[in-house]
Amino acid sequence: MVSDGKRKKRDRKSKTQTTLDPTSSTINDEVFSVNNVEIVNSTTPTSAKKHENRRGRPKKRPKHSPEKPEKPPPIINGEIGVAPPVEVVNRVVPEMDAVVKVFCVHTEPNLSLPWQRKRQYSSSSSGFVISGRRVLTNAHSVEHYTQVKLKKRGSDTKYLATVLAIGTECDIGKDSSFRVVFLDILAISLRVFTIFCVKTLLTVNDDEFWEGVSPVEFGELPALQDAVTVVGYPIGGDTISVTSGVVSRIEILSYVHGSTELLGLQIDAAINSGNSGGPAFNDKGECVGIAFQSLKHEDAENIGYVIPTPVIKHFIQDYERNGSYTGFPFLGIEWQKMENPDMRMAMGMKSDQKGVRIRRIDPTAPESEVLQPSDIILSFDRVDIANDGTVPFRHGERIGFSYLISQKYTGDNAVIKVLRNSTTLEFDIKLSTQRRLIPPHVKGKPPSYYIIAGFVFTTVSVPYLRSEYGKEYELEAPIKLLDKLLHSMPQSPDEQIVVVSQVLVADINIGYEDIVNTQVVAFNGKPVKNLKSLANMVENFDDEFLKFDLEYDQIVVLRTKTAKEATVDILTTHGIPSAISDDLKP
Repeated sequence: MVSDGKRKKRDRKSKTQTTLDPTSSTINDEVFSVNNVEIVNSTTPTSAKKHENRRGRPKKRPKHSPEKPEKPPPIINGEIGVAPPVEVVNRVVPEMDAVVKVFCVHTEPNLSLPWQRKRQYSSSSSGFVISGRRVLTNAHSVEHYTQVKLKKRGSDTKYLATVLAIGTECDIGKDSSFRVVFLDILAISLRVFTIFCVKTLLTVNDDEFWEGVSPVEFGELPALQDAVTVVGYPIGGDTISVTSGVVSRIEILSYVHGSTELLGLQIDAAINSGNSGGPAFNDKGECVGIAFQSLKHEDAENIGYVIPTPVIKHFIQDYERNGSYTGFPFLGIEWQKMENPDMRMAMGMKSDQKGVRIRRIDPTAPESEVLQPSDIILSFDRVDIANDGTVPFRHGERIGFSYLISQKYTGDNAVIKVLRNSTTLEFDIKLSTQRRLIPPHVKGKPPSYYIIAGFVFTTVSVPYLRSEYGKEYELEAPIKLLDKLLHSMPQSPDEQIVVVSQVLVADINIGYEDIVNTQVVAFNGKPVKNLKSLANMVENFDDEFLKFDLEYDQIVVLRTKTAKEATVDILTTHGIPSAISDDLKP
């Protein structure tokens, strides 16, 4: 390709001087203007033009030109005029001074050896200041805490903090096919104190911590493709970090192994370890959520999750209303979609009726007194439910009807319309929190245990399964325990799954050494309701033989007197301070 300069040299010289077109791609190095184009004076000598277009470096102008030509006005939209002033756009900067670094020392209970605690360890995460001289972060940031400290941005001082409330219920669990489980997510409120004394917690506020810090303001739920900025203290450095992205998905997520369904945001901003608990800001500098985890999988890239403001506000308002965190309410049912037309016809539904069918009802839930299996739920609080279980959300969006339940508080009433035997009924139901047969958390309490003749009895929880079988307990734990975890409902409010955790080997228990994590069904013919009832029955039993009925039709028989005598020696051998945990003692 031949350049424009070369082409002009080979062509015949034009007899008339032409004015440069401002849109022309041929621009001399000496010509500058607002639009990078300047009109050349038509009186410029032809010889000058000739020298300017020759090969090589252009000839420089003299330093002191006797006559400096006046700069012509710029061309704007094809007309000569005055350029408007440049508009300065001030972008809203998030209140990063409100973002703090959270330091915590953790001491977890040893659920496999429930009379001990594990070695303490330290962690750091992020948090941010909200109104009322409080700080918000994630629950796992201070889980099993023994000491919590906060450090402000640019400060070298760490301030002691005390925990006001923990909302461990708001935990996210992702699809097990990814083998990733996000636990212990969301929301803890902290108040700063400067004095921590044994036996007494002195609530002396340190005003220095709050100086120069403005609380973060909460914004509305963002829309798809809205920009978000995640601020926190992730790994890789000690200073504050800022990453940005957009909202890529808004949907109901299954929290705590399906026990609660709450709203969640998916974003494509980077969220790394240590970012957890930090705020996610919108373009107005308002907080629209709390960063908590990213999905790391070979088939997934740039997937992060944020707890949105509706969930955060619910937690805060719950604490303010009740003085403690009571949890999200639930509707104690399992339901089935009614998308099949034959099923709808068989259930007596009219063509204009939509809803979902009740499969099972939690016997401990208040709604078990009025609702029945095979009832069709048509609406919740006057909002119609579709055959797929969704309700209108925002323009062009639908969301699971459990979102309506999550907007309520424990103790609130809700109007539920059902179709039963082709008859429409309405019930005013008081909502309560859910109690799982196998609880997803121990909530900081020491584990319960009871020991007799080397048999260690304890209760099953998700942390216990994780302690026994590791992070992939959903693949490694006994199938019967997993079935109870996923599908079983408690028949009474105090029902527990009691198991023989292990057998501490001694002469008294020869032949029973291989019994591990097996459920205790009955003691001497009486059903075992919970661990406390089992301990009371054994302690108060005076007959000759102790007989335990286990799962899989196994039995354990021990002589009563010999078993109680051997227990003292076994405790001494293993350095166990007591045969029974404090919460089970009379």
